[in-house]
Amino acid sequence: MDGAHAEYDELIVGAAKKLTGHKRRLFIGEVALRLCDGNARQSEERFGWGRATAAKGLRELATGIQCLESFTSRGRRRSEARNPQLASDIAAIMEPHTQADPELKSARRYSNLSAAEVRQALITQKHYRAEELPAERTLRDILNRMNYRLKRIQKGMPLKKLPQTDAIFANIAAVRSECRGDPQTLEISMDTKAKVALGDYSRGGKKPDQCGG
Repeated sequence: MDGAHAEYDELIVGAAKKLTGHKRRLFIGEVALRLCDGNARQSEERFGWGRATAAKGLRELATGIQCLESFTSRGRRRSEARNPQLASDIAAIMEPHTQADPELKSARRYSNLSAAEVRQALITQKHYRAEELPAERTLRDILNRMNYRLKRIQKGMPLKKLPQTDAIFANIAAVRSECRGDPQTLEISMDTKAKVALGDYSRGGKKPDQCGG
């Protein structure tokens, strides 16, 4: 091939790169038809195009029928799609440390486990090798796609003093003073603690106790 032909071939290849989809296949098919005797293999050797693409372009050019595009199936599949067991193991680790949206306004689930902690748990609990697992940043994206969100769970705040507290103690003091000299009255002193609801749904579910584990 002389220099002039090589220069023209470079222009043709450059023009093909500026096109996409059906238009690109038609262009490649027409070039293959005119310059390569309609032979997809020759167009591959001369211009570097895949022979399957050239063959498809030739068919579309001959029939006038456009093949449907499948852009969503292109590219690298996500880690959880390539390895469904990984997604299952992540869910098994996350669920004991997860709560639903307290107001049930979304399907998001909140957890106090970070991506780094989940990755370490996959190694220690599910016996994955470190090189088999996605990087921490990728694992964070996987957790987000699985609707898990990191949210550090705060400890329950102590109950505030009620406005009636002073009145209650004043009433107790008055009753004690009134009955202190009465021999028929028995005074009993008790030290009790206030009962506070525990669990994921205490206080409206917004400040559950921190999960153990």
